[in-house]
Amino acid sequence: MGLFFRCGDFLRKQKPESSFSITGIRQCWMQRAKAELLHYSPEKRDSTNIGSTMGFFLRRISGVSGFSSLSASNAVPVLWRATVSEEKTNTDIGENLTKVQVLSWGRGSSGQLGGGKEETRFYPCPVATLLLPQNFSLGPVPGRLSSSSISRSQLTEVGISCGLFHSGLLVDGMLWMWGKGDGGRLGFGDEVSIFKPSLNPNLDHIRSVALGGLHSTALSQSGDVFTWGYGGFGALGHSIYTRELLPRSVNGPWKDNISQIATSGAHTAAVSNSGELFTWGRDEGEGRLGLGPGGGPGEGGSFSTPSKVEALPTSVAAVACGGFFTMALSPEGRLWSWGANSNFELGRGDNVSDWRPKQIPALQDVTITQITCGGYHSLALTDKGEVFSWGHGGHGQLGHKSTQNQKVPLLIESLAEERVTYIACGGSSSAAITDTGKLYMWGNAKDCQLGIPGPPDVQPLPLEVKFLWEEDGLGPHHALQVAIGASHAMCMVSRQQET
Repeated sequence: MGLFFRCGDFLRKQKPESSFSITGIRQCWMQRAKAELLHYSPEKRDSTNIGSTMGFFLRRISGVSGFSSLSASNAVPVLWRATVSEEKTNTDIGENLTKVQVLSWGRGSSGQLGGGKEETRFYPCPVATLLLPQNFSLGPVPGRLSSSSISRSQLTEVGISCGLFHSGLLVDGMLWMWGKGDGGRLGFGDEVSIFKPSLNPNLDHIRSVALGGLHSTALSQSGDVFTWGYGGFGALGHSIYTRELLPRSVNGPWKDNISQIATSGAHTAAVSNSGELFTWGRDEGEGRLGLGPGGGPGEGGSFSTPSKVEALPTSVAAVACGGFFTMALSPEGRLWSWGANSNFELGRGDNVSDWRPKQIPALQDVTITQITCGGYHSLALTDKGEVFSWGHGGHGQLGHKSTQNQKVPLLIESLAEERVTYIACGGSSSAAITDTGKLYMWGNAKDCQLGIPGPPDVQPLPLEVKFLWEEDGLGPHHALQVAIGASHAMCMVSRQQET
């Protein structure tokens, strides 16, 4: 890992863009192999041993998952390409397509990286290529206020999501799934793990996907909610506590369509077009569902069907689910929290759990545009591009110099010079994307889920992710969206033709 990091430093000095050349990395490894042999083994400086050492290091880099698949001769195939249709109003799409790549990194022992095998990827490596019309858009994202006034029916919507050990990709109403299949979380009718993106034929016209621990959720273009996978603790909302191997519509008490969904390990939330919030799943008495004290009547204090959060005295536009707590945003950008609070997850200044939704005092005068939650921490993005964090900080996931828990929202100073446009949390890792397309990550790095070789297991300050670079005639990587699971992460980047 140390040698990898020094190679990265070397390449950053050689190429100012936020990317790495594969050829350059190999050359760097050869140089370092020879230098380290000469430095550490003066008695073995003959050419045979030098060649043997370089061969060892080259075998190491060849064995680093994703490197060999990045060569020009093994380009990632195009998964989806825009075509002219009567329903879309995209014009001049023949050559005017935007190339978008989906990349993954981290530990992929269950196939969640999508590379076709069990592997660990130190750097972001391509999983799929999309050729999209220039007016494509991100679909609804859990915890994010919608900012577009353009009719969504005229746009090609895309999105990604990471569950505990599975992944999802949404493109123009179609959903690709891959990763661990236990409990039926992939929705193919079985529990078989899949190691490459596979189109789910059981769903269509999907706008949003949110993957949980052992289950999955999706929102259709008509506002219907679908869930599947492990049904323990009522997480699926179907009045059952068993698994569902195929996507099944949730019959909720809402009177109009659902506009946003969110989920976590064992609870789920949905926002209606009229601003009502509904929750279901596990509630062990800490109050994460916001439905009252003492938990629900089912297994583990659960509610197996959706219920309206009557205690929330405001209209809701966005919702995010943490490990044992929930956050909601009003249309005006005011942030409310409730649930477990032993690690200051609610951002109220104390560690008393509370089922009653309350506005976070420190952010009352701040307009929040996105909220994202990890296992025990949260990030909030303001309309000025600032990022606040609070909750558990033991893995460095809060982005401050200290790894202590943070009782109230605190500005991440190291991102203060950037204008952030998108944020994401994993179990104990965090990420941010800037208006210039830079991707920063920090927190738990034990499974290489930060996409940055070399940092310690606990990385408290944000580091910029450097993308691998090829001479493929395309410009720099511009990050659009990022998602983090337990031990892996994904992002979408746009790549324009160089002029």
